[in-house]
Amino acid sequence: MRILGLDEAGRGSVLGPLVVGGFVWESDEQGALREAGADDSKALTHVRRVEVRARLADLGRGVIRTIEATAIDEGNLNTLEEEAFLDLVRVEKPDRVYLDAPVHPGGIPRLRARLVALSGVADWVVENKADSTWPVVGAASIFAKVARDAAIEEISGTTRAAGQGGIGSGYPSDPVTRAFLAARLAERAPLPAFVRTRWGTLDVLRQQALFGGTGPDPLQ
Repeated sequence: MRILGLDEAGRGSVLGPLVVGGFVWESDEQGALREAGADDSKALTHVRRVEVRARLADLGRGVIRTIEATAIDEGNLNTLEEEAFLDLVRVEKPDRVYLDAPVHPGGIPRLRARLVALSGVADWVVENKADSTWPVVGAASIFAKVARDAAIEEISGTTRAAGQGGIGSGYPSDPVTRAFLAARLAERAPLPAFVRTRWGTLDVLRQQALFGGTGPDPLQ
């Protein structure tokens, strides 16, 4: 049996791409993946993720789809993510798909029904926190996160070279990320292409800039 695990990295970020990861495994016995270290990527350090990714690459096949910030600004993140999931399913042709559900538990039945109808694959296991429960999804999570980390580091290298400092993790709760965005807004120049300009984070920072940084900060 060919199975495909699916997960993403960067969904809630304000900077950089959303990366959808998949992992192809030719058996529904997933113990070997767990032994190799497959787990929720957020539970692992960066060094550990890279080590585990290398081991997993010897066991199965990791695949990714990258959705850039410009595409997210121009479209709908949920739709783009779903299209990436479906593209990987169509290309890899698994017998069963395991997905870390990007929706509230109440929305899972409707999501699963839609994915079954659109993919032509009847066997979908769709669960919240599936990256912790199913090693094949943990493996997909690791491939997505390592690729996303590399993209963020490449962007940071560019901004450092331009004398603007690093961008941090790219998430709204990161003080380095928010400081980077606040500085760019203060310049009143067009924002870089890696910024998701429709995110509420930008509205908050613009308001703070207008009121001298004394406005409420719902990100805290």
